[in-house]
Order: sequence, then structure tokens, then C-alpha cells
Amino acid sequence: MTDISPKVLVVEDEPSQLEVLAYNLEAEGFDAIRASDGSEALLLVREEAPDVILLDWMLPGTSGIEVCRQIKMTPELKSIPIIMISARSEEVDKIRGLETGADDYVSKPYSVLELIARVKAQLRRSRPGTVGERLSFRDITLDAETHKVFRAGKELRLGPTEFRLLTTLLEKPGRVWSRDQLLDRVWGRDIYVDTRTVDVHIGRLRKALGRAGGADPIRTVRGAGYALG
Repeated sequence: MTDISPKVLVVEDEPSQLEVLAYNLEAEGFDAIRASDGSEALLLVREEAPDVILLDWMLPGTSGIEVCRQIKMTPELKSIPIIMISARSEEVDKIRGLETGADDYVSKPYSVLELIARVKAQLRRSRPGTVGERLSFRDITLDAETHKVFRAGKELRLGPTEFRLLTTLLEKPGRVWSRDQLLDRVWGRDIYVDTRTVDVHIGRLRKALGRAGGADPIRTVRGAGYALG
């Protein structure tokens, strides 16, 4: 299975602008999800669990600023980076957008290349493994660009699924991931896999990490899922 592309939810009510953004994101290897109003955006953010949201301020019905507020007030969604896009370039508007919870703010007209660079910058903070960053925890190091994993200086051989599992766990050490969340992140939402499959691959990952010696770094949280550390 190939690596799962980072998902970007594009929320824009102007059809031509929506398609331009989606086309350019897909050309850069992102999975672009489209929404044309605030209500659709709030539905898709729960269904698709995007990695970054590009959110237009001026939307029909529920405004972008209200969509941002609702997302940031929801515990399981608030960590998703939001880049607010707006024709409102006054400093007071930018401050309002950031205070509502937006992680970045871009004024129209904007450069598509700059916007994509800002998406990548947010991914480096929230999902560094998707943009080729090196991840580490204690004596474990994962190089996302070369697809190599080391523990205590010894290179480990991991299957592609175990590699993606470890990448996810390394991106947020200490966070407890449910089996369903790991299925969505590692296998993808469009593929049906039984949750017990997660346990099997966690077992394989533990075995691979154990070959280099040291304590088991993966913690099982009864009734909740798995965490690193």
C-alpha cells in the first residue's frame, strides 16, 4: 500500500477558486477535499479528519469565522491547523481571525504557491512525518524521507504498515490513539479493515522495535487504544 497523502479541506464558495486551489494541492501530492459552505465544512471535518483546513472567511450561511470557532471548541478537532483566507486585509480582521483560533491568516489576492508553502509549514508542526521530517523519541529515530528507522543506533526493518504506525505514534508521543483513529490515519477511511488488524500490526511493530533491545515503548491503554511512551 502506498503512503496516504495528507488531507487538506478547502472551504471556498467561489467554484473557480475552489478548483484552482484543489488542483494545485493535488499537483503537490495532497488529497484535496472540497466544501462550498460552512455547514458542509463542519460535516466533512468530522467525516474526513483533514490534516489542514483552508477556510474562506466569507461563506454563505455559517461564516468561516464561526466554522473556525466551532472546530476549535471541539476537543477532538481543535488540533487541526486552520489557515483563514479573507478579502478582509485590515489588521483588526486578521487579529479577530487569529483570536478565534486560526493558525494562520492569508489576505486575498494571494499567491497559490505561498498558500501551499503555508500548508506545508502547518503540516511540519502537526504531522511532520508527512513532509519528510526526522522524528525521534528516546532512542528511536525515524527518517520519513529515506524511510529508515533506527533504535539505539541500530537500523530496523519495518513493513510499510508498521512504518506508518510508528510515524503516527512518533508525531505525538504520549497521545492515546484509538484503534479507529489509527485505522483512519494508517489505512485510510476508504478501506475496510477490522480494528483487530491494528492489534496485529502493533504486535509486529513491538517485535521489530524489541530486536534492538530496550523496554517496550508502546503503551496499551485499556479501553482506549495505544500511545508511545
